[in-house]
Amino acid sequence: MHLNIFIADDDVGMRTVLRKIIEGLDEMFCIGEAADGEEAVRRSLECTPDVVMLDIDMPKKGGVLAAKEIHEALPDTTIIFVTAHSQYALEAFELYAADYLLKPFKTDRVRQTLRRIQKAKTKKKTTPAQTLMLKNREGMVFLPINDILMVYRENKITYIETKDETHTTSKSLNDLWKQIENNDFFRCHRAYIIRQSAITKVYPYGRWTYIVSLRGTDKTALITQEKLEELQEFLR
Repeated sequence: MHLNIFIADDDVGMRTVLRKIIEGLDEMFCIGEAADGEEAVRRSLECTPDVVMLDIDMPKKGGVLAAKEIHEALPDTTIIFVTAHSQYALEAFELYAADYLLKPFKTDRVRQTLRRIQKAKTKKKTTPAQTLMLKNREGMVFLPINDILMVYRENKITYIETKDETHTTSKSLNDLWKQIENNDFFRCHRAYIIRQSAITKVYPYGRWTYIVSLRGTDKTALITQEKLEELQEFLR
């Protein structure tokens, strides 16, 4: 898979070095740069990169704080610290940083790190998850993905329907889609994800929208005309 990489460093020369290393690697792309921590967080949230390479000592907001905010908003984004300050290494790895590149570094060291991350993300994407972990105030729920019939978003709450239960989570539909998309699911509408093999009936609801009935639940989903055509083509 290709990697979209964002670079944040207040040293323009260092950003240039990292960009050139990235551009020299297959299926890796530098999709943006930032010169301070605040810009790094704001722009990372806008372009949702696969990897963020962060300096630690930056103006306006340090790299460690920026990494915390990026990780909380984009938990699937991999953080790499690129810095001259070795004393932050322990704190960096506590933030789930994938690596800690100490300046001055060798070009091959950066390449090895990026290729390792690319390989790990490719494996994760092609290996369907088996269990969905949902956190709530009472603790955690471990839900077998095979039990899920439908996921939908309503009034800023995400609902997960199984044959026997309804679960709620604060996770967005986009976050859940990343976890279950390699299974038997179809994104039929901006607010709905359904299990393809559970579809029993599709009937008109409006000019460009249809209602989908699913086996195992009395809940229904919406599907757009465009998505219905996409589903029909896929099933053919």
